[in-house]
Amino acid sequence: MNASAYADALRARFPNATVTVALPRGETTLEVSAEEWLGAARALRDEFGFEQCVDVSGVDYLSYGSDEWDTDVSSEGFSRGVEGKSAGRFVWGEAPNGAAAAPERRYAAVAHLLSYQHNRRVRLKAFAPNDDLPVVASLTSIWPGVNWFEREAFDLFGIVFDGHPDLRRILTDYGFVGHPFRKDFPLIGNVEVRYDADKKRVVYEPVSIEPRVGVPRVIRDDARYQTATGEAAQRAEVKK
Repeated sequence: MNASAYADALRARFPNATVTVALPRGETTLEVSAEEWLGAARALRDEFGFEQCVDVSGVDYLSYGSDEWDTDVSSEGFSRGVEGKSAGRFVWGEAPNGAAAAPERRYAAVAHLLSYQHNRRVRLKAFAPNDDLPVVASLTSIWPGVNWFEREAFDLFGIVFDGHPDLRRILTDYGFVGHPFRKDFPLIGNVEVRYDADKKRVVYEPVSIEPRVGVPRVIRDDARYQTATGEAAQRAEVKK
């Protein structure tokens, strides 16, 4: 069964879901509501033969689709920095500007499933209905091995997996403030840790450094190609 036919089979089984296929790779995504997330996962295991959940992650769609970097042709090189305070580029106590495109639904949980018997993969996604407290059901009752995956998504994105047997932070410190993979989490962090000699203990304080913006490797269009194309077209016209 090819990817398109398989997507049709998923649409028939999950009529309320959205099924998309990324061609030519054939990556199939089944997007369901938070209420149907657990039931859809169980059906994919029992009816479609997805024996293993290889990963559960979170996604923050804040500023999704917006560009921070100008990729047009320029003679100014790669030294231009980011202006403004877009998601992640602000200091303690500030908020991002141009939260422009605040999405209708911000947080999503994504599970990647693998079927050995059918040699097939599928992506299961559900958006949390409440951005203030994003909650979806835990998949540990179906695939116990996702225990740590869900703890990681909780730690980094703040997504609560209802029914998880031991939902607590797994990568950050116990006293950590915030969720570092959220798009509105400052790149320099919220707090810094130091040892206070007077108090004889470790203390947490607001960060004391100014944010710095690194310039990533950005691929821009090269004007030389456009110039060469134009010159070739002119030569062709002259020959005529």
